[in-house]
Amino acid sequence: MSYALQARSNQLPVVATNSIDAYLQDLRKFPLLSEEEEQALAIRFHQDGDLEAARKLVISNLRFVAHIARGYLGYGLPLADLVQEGNLGLMKAVRRFDPERKVRLVSFAVHWIRAEIHEYVIRNWSIVKVATTKAQRKLFFNLRSAKKRLGWFNHKEVETVARELGVKPETVLEMEQRLSAQDTSFDPPANCEDEESFSPAAYLEAPEATPEEVLVSADWRARCTEQMRSALTTLDERSQYIIAQRWLCEEKQTLQSLATRYGVSAERIRQLEQGALKKLKSTISL
Repeated sequence: MSYALQARSNQLPVVATNSIDAYLQDLRKFPLLSEEEEQALAIRFHQDGDLEAARKLVISNLRFVAHIARGYLGYGLPLADLVQEGNLGLMKAVRRFDPERKVRLVSFAVHWIRAEIHEYVIRNWSIVKVATTKAQRKLFFNLRSAKKRLGWFNHKEVETVARELGVKPETVLEMEQRLSAQDTSFDPPANCEDEESFSPAAYLEAPEATPEEVLVSADWRARCTEQMRSALTTLDERSQYIIAQRWLCEEKQTLQSLATRYGVSAERIRQLEQGALKKLKSTISL
């Protein structure tokens, strides 16, 4: 993955994931902007659509993104990816930055930078999504810092965290369980002897058919259904109805009820049924 962030022909610093240190060193080459310079560039971008001005606004604040991204290394994700997500947030902030508010871009952009990094962490921290609502996302990031300070929660500590974060104690306990759990490989590598006896593949046996057999069976049923549908079109309307009512419905009609419907004898209905079945068998076997 690389940082191919660009504004028309003017590119931002490019770095591969295996050279993040070089990328961070490159950021020091770009000078910080004064408040007056930042305001002038922001006005040029928003009033005139000057993309070069936007590029300069982004470049001058990339080192700030890297500083924020370092704070999320505890989630076990590559710093290069964290920085890239933060850079996306910075570009969104530049697009929305209003120079008339008389605030520095870095103060405005911190929300957008963190929001992009937060979404990336939640998407990649676990196979199972640990936070789905806004309150859960807030709790996910705040609870990690709280646990570093408090260790394992007791009842009083749960109440304290819930009160500080504005959530229910039950929500704190649920999130603590999610954070404490770890993803387990269903079918670990063959050389992973320690994990083999504890992996789900070792004890979650499926006595029924294998996936290959299930696929073959489903394909066979689909083909039979299609053949039956096609064969039924070869029958006349009365024979189709008789077959449907006698063989394809949950509540099958009797020969007598069908005989009454068509004003013939039950024996005649039986003959029509047998003739239709014979024709279907002959059509399907072709």
